[in-house]
Amino acid sequence: QVQLVESGGGLVQAGGSLSLSCAASSGIFSTYRMGWYRQAPGKQRELVADITIGGTTSYADSVKGRFTISRDNAKNTVYLQMNNLEPEDTAIYYCNAKRAFLNKWGQGTQVTVSS
Repeated sequence: QVQLVESGGGLVQAGGSLSLSCAASSGIFSTYRMGWYRQAPGKQRELVADITIGGTTSYADSVKGRFTISRDNAKNTVYLQMNNLEPEDTAIYYCNAKRAFLNKWGQGTQVTVSS
């Protein structure tokens, strides 16, 4: 079964940038709808951005204009470029792969934005 491995989290000052990556270990990556979610302490997990098989993207209102999701099917990888980060973006970020009968999560990567 597909495994998802995130990387690229870390500590950054407000206004800075980070780039997250999520690599799928197996499966037909191009058939997965991919998404990035986040969960802050004491809050529910929320959708940040996702990208369809055809490349159509959607974003949470709170990150529109600052975050960009993209995918490289040749590398089995989905990316999240995060610019102009705010302290409110501090959370664990999770990669997600969806397809019929599949809903897979990565282990998460911590993003901390200091003010």
